[in-house]
Amino acid sequence: MTMIMAKSNEAIDAYKLVRGLQERFVNKLNNLSNTIGESKNFEEVTWLRDEGIHGGGSRFEARDNILFNTASVNVSQVHYDEDDTKRLQSASAISTIIHPKNPNVPSIHIHISLTQIKGNASYWRIMADLNPSIENIEDKKVFVKALKNLSKDTFEEGIKQGDKYFNIPDLNRHRGISHFYLENYKTSNIKEDYDFANSFGEGIIDTYTDIITNAFNTRKNILEDDKKKQLNYHTLYLFQVLTLDRGTTSGLLIHNQNDVGIMGSLPTFVNKTLLESWQEKATKPQDELVSNLVKSISYDGKVDTKTKEKLAQVVREHYKKYPEALSMQASGNIVPSTVSNHKG
Repeated sequence: MTMIMAKSNEAIDAYKLVRGLQERFVNKLNNLSNTIGESKNFEEVTWLRDEGIHGGGSRFEARDNILFNTASVNVSQVHYDEDDTKRLQSASAISTIIHPKNPNVPSIHIHISLTQIKGNASYWRIMADLNPSIENIEDKKVFVKALKNLSKDTFEEGIKQGDKYFNIPDLNRHRGISHFYLENYKTSNIKEDYDFANSFGEGIIDTYTDIITNAFNTRKNILEDDKKKQLNYHTLYLFQVLTLDRGTTSGLLIHNQNDVGIMGSLPTFVNKTLLESWQEKATKPQDELVSNLVKSISYDGKVDTKTKEKLAQVVREHYKKYPEALSMQASGNIVPSTVSNHKG
């Protein structure tokens, strides 16, 4: 069965936008692989929501093991045009995380989506955050400058919400060194909002590609201590995503038809001992969640496909057992009603 597309013009345009950004990013990453990697292009994996009746998605996964620890560029569109019991009309999104193999090359997370609620104005969610294992001040300057130029008069608000969203209270630190997040973004001009989302996405993709191209070419000396720092940072990344990230949790609670894709941001290895040590720092009942996450990961800390499926189920079961813990999830100034939008 094929994927049935949403019917509204806004949703059609939004899907074109996120697919265009996906193609742009994948082409640039493939070019990197062909010039300085092992010439292995990203491969597409597709999934269907309710056998395609309510949409689905496509993700491109990295196959170049010289350049990437793990990398995934995901696009999805879910819609309920003909289901009057759902509040959501459509949600079209690109969500991507790139974890380079070289610990001196920073990771990136980008999310851009348009949500349509029946009878209400559509709104955008726009996120971009730079996540190095080892901080490089020049990379940060380049990234922040790009954010400022691309976001224009939304810069201060985006930085404020981003710093709030990517804070990890239990560990008293942030994930990443530069964060931008606009939730429920809309103006009175739909076309201008569309152009803003598109130009922001293109600009951040281009900026990140420039940053990592320079880093891959100039930071070739990798120390054992660098690898340890990367492993610990990847552990922090997994901790934040699986205990705080609202988008990840919402996706897992809404359905179980794309668990591996939703978990595509997780790095391939973590420091299991370090993760276990954070259980006592986690606020109840999240300490129980951390404990169960640790139990799902093998002794060597490997996060493969089977482990991702286990972790997805752990997160899903935790919030079904402790629905009140959803209030502890990360947020900007506005808490999105993602899960309830999909309910009848």
